[in-house]
Amino acid sequence: MSNSGAGSASSSSSSPGRKEKEKDGRPRQFDAKAKTLCWARADTVPGRHPERWRKDAAGNIVCKRFFNCSGCLCFEYDHIIPFSKGGESVVENCQILQTRVNRFKSDQPEVDITRLQGYSCDITFTDKELDIIEMAVYGNVIRPGNQCRCRTVAEMLGTYKSKDSKAVCKLPES
Repeated sequence: MSNSGAGSASSSSSSPGRKEKEKDGRPRQFDAKAKTLCWARADTVPGRHPERWRKDAAGNIVCKRFFNCSGCLCFEYDHIIPFSKGGESVVENCQILQTRVNRFKSDQPEVDITRLQGYSCDITFTDKELDIIEMAVYGNVIRPGNQCRCRTVAEMLGTYKSKDSKAVCKLPES
């Protein structure tokens, strides 16, 4: 479920960046290292930059910048074995899940993938739509293996001329 720290023994007086702990001393949230490794373990999206895009445990495409929000490309770090059921906040017990899927999963342990898929947003994005979203979120589009680079928003508006020597490519038409 969500790692927002709700129900934590720590109050709002805890310092930012400090891991909240329950009464039994277990950290409720995943630390930065666990989150990094959890993201790296998730399936990559073919043709997309792996630092920006991944597939969650149900096969949904999620964007790294959309952490802890509610849209169909948003995700949360989920305890596979729920924290409330004794699951630890360690990388081995971590998976990324589309926010909607994580909320429906709630505190159920190891939900079958077909049930997780049933909770998913019923939206699929075309490559062009993902390019537009990536351009809006990151200011450019990176396609692994391409020798070109997509223009930034500032370049498209004519307010910036890149010093990058790679050839500029265009967003796909389809």
